[in-house]
Amino acid sequence: MANMASGGVSVASLWTEVNRCGQNGDYTRALKALTKILHENRDDVTALHCKIVCLIQNGTFKEALNVMNTHSKLLGSDVVFEKAYCEYRLNRVESALKTIEAAPEQTDKLKELYGQVLYRLERYDDCKSVYTDLIRNSQDEYEEERKTNLAAVVASMSQWEDAPLEDLGLPESTYELCYNAACALIGQGQLTDAYNKLQQAEELCRVSLADDSDVTEEDIDSELAVIHSQMAYVMQLQGRTDEALQLYNQVIKLKPSDVGLLAVTANNIITINKDQNVFDSKKKVKLTNAEGVEYKLARKQLQAIDLNKALLAMYTNQADQCRKLSSSLQSQNPSHPRPVLIQVAQLCREKQHSRAIELLQQFSEQHPESASGIKLTMAQLYLVQGHVTKACDVLRSIEEFKHKSGMISALVTMYSHEEDIDSAIDVFKQAIEHYQSEQPGSVAHLALVREAANFKLKYGRKKEAISDLEQLWKQNPKDIHTLAQLISAYSLVNTDKAKSLSKHLPSADTMAFNVDVDELENSHGATYVRKKAAKVTGENLPKEQGQGEIKKKRKKKKGKLPKNCDPKATPDIERWLPMRERSYYRGKKKGKKKEQIGKGTQGATAGASAELDASKTASSPPTSPRPGSASGSTTAPASNVVPPRQQKPAASGATRKKAPQKKKKGGKGGW
Repeated sequence: MANMASGGVSVASLWTEVNRCGQNGDYTRALKALTKILHENRDDVTALHCKIVCLIQNGTFKEALNVMNTHSKLLGSDVVFEKAYCEYRLNRVESALKTIEAAPEQTDKLKELYGQVLYRLERYDDCKSVYTDLIRNSQDEYEEERKTNLAAVVASMSQWEDAPLEDLGLPESTYELCYNAACALIGQGQLTDAYNKLQQAEELCRVSLADDSDVTEEDIDSELAVIHSQMAYVMQLQGRTDEALQLYNQVIKLKPSDVGLLAVTANNIITINKDQNVFDSKKKVKLTNAEGVEYKLARKQLQAIDLNKALLAMYTNQADQCRKLSSSLQSQNPSHPRPVLIQVAQLCREKQHSRAIELLQQFSEQHPESASGIKLTMAQLYLVQGHVTKACDVLRSIEEFKHKSGMISALVTMYSHEEDIDSAIDVFKQAIEHYQSEQPGSVAHLALVREAANFKLKYGRKKEAISDLEQLWKQNPKDIHTLAQLISAYSLVNTDKAKSLSKHLPSADTMAFNVDVDELENSHGATYVRKKAAKVTGENLPKEQGQGEIKKKRKKKKGKLPKNCDPKATPDIERWLPMRERSYYRGKKKGKKKEQIGKGTQGATAGASAELDASKTASSPPTSPRPGSASGSTTAPASNVVPPRQQKPAASGATRKKAPQKKKKGGKGGW
């Protein structure tokens, strides 16, 4: 007789109910039946296993993990995969890795999950090996998904580790594979090819979804959102920021369910806005704070978002918030220079240049591997303060750039500005010695020697220029210009040497060129040549047809004399002086002016006019001055802008695909 469960229902019928619900996907009803079975027999391993699978299918991973931990001795290694999967879905990736590595047997489904865990941990080399092995040794309906995940791994290695592209023979038959191939091309800087590949992925996506009658246009747009966001990113890298911004905003309006995609898109809009349109950036930054974003993006993506948050705080004059965010970033990655540069930029906005330089100096001493960029910033701050010599000292301490042509040029220019010619010559000397040992006789070496010689000659250091000029002349004995400079320099030191060298100069006959002056003046390049008309003696010759007419000289017009001027009288020699400075000036005669009749209104005298003039009365208020045109000037605050870093959308595949798993009794436990 069959065992009866509580309520008069047999255990066999309950198992039938479990099997039927599992096939229909009704895991909630299956759980009710399993609860009744376990009420009769708490140690039923099969019932416990089925309950765990049902809980996983319903998404209650914590409860499933609690069941496994409670009955760990009873279940043993039978639920290793389910335990590791629950830990993975609960974002306990390190725990999942330990569970998988401790498994007694590495089954195919466990390897699938192992690849996902390694991808989340950004161990791309190990992840690639796992998927390559699975593709080689497996033949089932999940092969395309494995290839998609492998393509995502290759794309991530290209984007985040700058690894060269490796041709693994992956197809591009689906839009996911095509999208991941485009991501890999972006990592290599092949933007045009990447954009074309994204257009191909978009077309494949539309074709594949168009066959499904249940899919609406909104569903297609939602599926295309990740492709469009990546296309906008490529546009942004190409400098097409207006088009990129328009496409980014279209993606935001769709409100996709992928919080990682929203965060990346919002971050990239912020990078376009920079210090403009700050109100829009403050709205967009909220999308980067959504729950679960930290589990969807790579570590470098999260760092870039946090850096841009700190920059936005600086742009919005939130100094305390900026310092807090940048300090947090620095503690997470102490060797990264960008958080320090943001703190320095904030200090410079507050006019604390000395404190900023101290911070840079401290970081460069603690992290010499990142000191090059930091010291360049230090030199810039010294120049802002007017300390040119200190800036030169800092620049000369950068071993990486010490002998670069740009650095030599900058140092010589700054030393020349400070009139420190000896230090400038020393810069040339050290650079020439470096190239003499590393690249003797190279174009860069000889160009440097030439510049050093010209610099010394410019500042009258002919004696010091002799060695440089001799080296140049030995390299090219036919260089007459260098030989002339060398003779000129030796003339001050050793006249005999100068005379002996002058024998190498070409003779005057060889230097005289047969030049047709008329032809030269009529050439295309002679634009501003003034020709003088030839004087013709004797009678005027008749003009031949085609002969140019000789222009007549214009007669100069005589200057007009001023009015009332007597040309016979001798002009006053003091006429150019002001009247007060002339010798015969005696000043104005003092006395009462005679009454002027007829000057005012009709019938009025000057005296009467004065009496009627209100401006001359005692009660008349003083006249106000005319409003001037002076205006106050405001100076825009200086800002040291650290360019925000742009962010890339994550590659699809490894974070989207679910590993296959064989069906258990009561439902499948895969993802």
